[in-house]
Amino acid sequence: MTKTTLLAIFTVAVLLTGTIAGPMGLIQSADALKSKGTPVSPINSKQVCGDRLCSEIPKEVKTEEKKKEVKTEKKTEAAEKAKEVPKKDAKSETMEAAKAVATLKVPKTVTGVLTSVQDPGQGHESHQLAIILPPSENTYRGHLTYTASENIQLVALHGPLKAGMAKGQATWSTDGKTKFGLTFVDKETSAGVWQFSGNAIAVHTMNSEPFTVSYSVTYTEQPRGEKIIVKTITSVQDPGIGHESHQLALLLPPRDQAYSGHLTYDASEPIQIVTLIGPLTKGQVIGLPSWTTDGETYYALSLVPAKAAGSTQFSGNAFGLHTMNETPFTVSYSLVLTK
Repeated sequence: MTKTTLLAIFTVAVLLTGTIAGPMGLIQSADALKSKGTPVSPINSKQVCGDRLCSEIPKEVKTEEKKKEVKTEKKTEAAEKAKEVPKKDAKSETMEAAKAVATLKVPKTVTGVLTSVQDPGQGHESHQLAIILPPSENTYRGHLTYTASENIQLVALHGPLKAGMAKGQATWSTDGKTKFGLTFVDKETSAGVWQFSGNAIAVHTMNSEPFTVSYSVTYTEQPRGEKIIVKTITSVQDPGIGHESHQLALLLPPRDQAYSGHLTYDASEPIQIVTLIGPLTKGQVIGLPSWTTDGETYYALSLVPAKAAGSTQFSGNAFGLHTMNETPFTVSYSLVLTK
């Protein structure tokens, strides 16, 4: 082989080597660029971020997340405040009202010494009055122990009366418009104990000179309801067989369960206090005073004469006031049921 041939082979080999090395270098450069990450580069005046345009990436994600966080925080705060301030519902308000009423029923005791003043009632200007418990919409129920410097009368007021309800019974008023039924009890003593019910309680004399009274009163003060009855009624013809010519003011109608309580009343004339016990059969009332409306159902009859005004305790299956007269009478009263 000649030198010329060897030189030709060597030249070809060098050329082939360069051809291969060139592409390999380009491949290595490309791999090197990829390993450094994809830079943001302008393409037609738009920025590229990774695999999309930067303008396509949502920018409000963080803002929306913050809004959600703020709303959650507000709800949490509202819930905490709601826990701190207890809600009032109808049940709790009813319970509060019941407690307020219950406090009125707790017995109170008051003692003292009073000097009477001129009675402010119309027609009583020459009399003397010492008010123990002042007029109230609620009903007083209790007992009074007293000692006075002279004989006194006991006074209970009932009402005020509705228009047209003053029909012959004693009344008391300071202005002639607002009237109260007047229970006036004269025991002709200067000392004693009196059980009462009414909307005002006082002691009184018909003298013009003042008197002094020492007293102790124990009472409850209760709003009107099923067990507190303050009324003025006019009697009707007695429906009992054999009593057709009599008058009856039925305060508590017949029932199987017995009533028990206290009455303070003021009538337009002297009355009898009626209590019925029963119901009974005809055979059970043989020999006893009785009362019946149909000849089948009977009640044992207690009929006690009384003055036109007074106080009494009672128990029975029906209760009322009665006269043996044909003309009606009117009565104002305060009745307190204990059963």
